Amino acid sequence: MIAADVIVIGGGIAGAGAAYELAADVKVLLLEREGQCGYHATGRSAASFTENYGTATIRKLAGASRAFFENPPDGFCEHPLVRPRGMITIARADQAEALDLELDRARKFVASIVRIGPEKAISLVPALRRSYLADAIFEPDSRDIDVHGLHQGFLKGIRRRGGRIEADREVGRIRREGSGWAIETRDEHYTAPIIVNAAGAWADEIAVTAGLRPLGLVAKRRSAFVVDPPEGLAIDAWPLVNDVGQSFYFKPDAGRLLVSPADAEPSAPTDAQPDEEEVALGVDRLQRATSIPVRRILRKWAGLRTFAADGGPVVGEDPEARGFFWLAGQGGYGIKTAPILSKTIAALARGKGLPPEAIAHGLTEAELSPARFAPANA
Repeated sequence: MIAADVIVIGGGIAGAGAAYELAADVKVLLLEREGQCGYHATGRSAASFTENYGTATIRKLAGASRAFFENPPDGFCEHPLVRPRGMITIARADQAEALDLELDRARKFVASIVRIGPEKAISLVPALRRSYLADAIFEPDSRDIDVHGLHQGFLKGIRRRGGRIEADREVGRIRREGSGWAIETRDEHYTAPIIVNAAGAWADEIAVTAGLRPLGLVAKRRSAFVVDPPEGLAIDAWPLVNDVGQSFYFKPDAGRLLVSPADAEPSAPTDAQPDEEEVALGVDRLQRATSIPVRRILRKWAGLRTFAADGGPVVGEDPEARGFFWLAGQGGYGIKTAPILSKTIAALARGKGLPPEAIAHGLTEAELSPARFAPANA
C-alpha cells in the first residue's frame, strides 16, 4: 500500500500542473493510465495563447496565466515558454455583425485588441484573398506556447519537489477508506485523504468508479493537419488566422502551416483519430479564404476537448464527496489556463481560497465549482 497526501489522476497538462503546485507543500502521487504523460489532448494542442477566445471564464483564466508564461519560476524551463505570434480574426461580408460583437466582447478582456481592416490583414498574411475578406481584428499580444516545455517543467518540478509519478497505472477501483480514499490499479494499491480528478475525457468515468455522480462532461473531437506553405512566401512571422465563425484556423508551425477545421464532434473517451471528411472541409475552407495551394497533407491528427454543459472548467471539491476534487472540462483551453488552474486547485485542495491572481482577474469559486451542476443548481 503506497500512501500520499494527494493522489492526482491524469498526467496531462492539468494533472501535471496540479501535482507540481501541490508538491510544494504536500506529498503528491501522480497516476497516468498511458505509458507516458501527456499522450492525449496535451500532446495534440495547437499551442496558442490568446485572451480573446473561449467563454468569459476562460478569458479571465488566460489573463491570470499570462504572467507565469512570460516569467516562469527560476529553473522551471531552459527556454522561454512563449514567443510572439499575434492573432487575426477575419470575417466575410456576411460575418461583419459577428465580428463587431466579437470586438466589443474582446475589449472587455484585451485592451490591446484593434480593428485592422482587410488591407492591413493582407499585409500581415499576404495569402488572404481580398475577395473573401471584409474585415479583421488583431490581437497583438497573442503568443505561441512551448507546450512540451510547459509540461516537462511541471513534471520535472514534481520530482524535484519530492513528488512521485507513475505511468501505465490505469485506475481500476476507487473506494472510501476511513476519512480518505483507496485506489487500485492492476499492480498497486494507493491511499490518500484527497484525490484530484484530472483525467480529461475520462473524468466522468473516474467519478463513477469512485461511486459519484458524473457531471455530464462531453468530449469533442478536433482534427488538425499540416501542409506546405506557399512557395515564395516567408510565413514565420504570420499571425494565427482565425475565422470569426470558428469554422477554421491556421498558423505557422515549424516552417509549415498547421490547419484545423475547428470541428467539435462529440466522442466517447478514446484515442482520437482525424476524420477524413473534416480534414477535407478544412482544406476547402483554407483555400476559399487564401491562395494557399494544398497539394498534400503532410501529417494529420485529432484530439479530444472536454466540455461541461456551460462551457466552463470544473475546478473544486465535489459537493457530495469530501476530499474528491475535480479539475476537468477545460474545453480545449487547458494549456493556456494551466498555470492559474494549477494554482487554484492546489489552493482549494489545501483548504484555502482562490489564489490572488485569480481574484485579481475577477474569478470566483462559484463559477468554477462542480457544485453548479448539483441537481438543485443545474
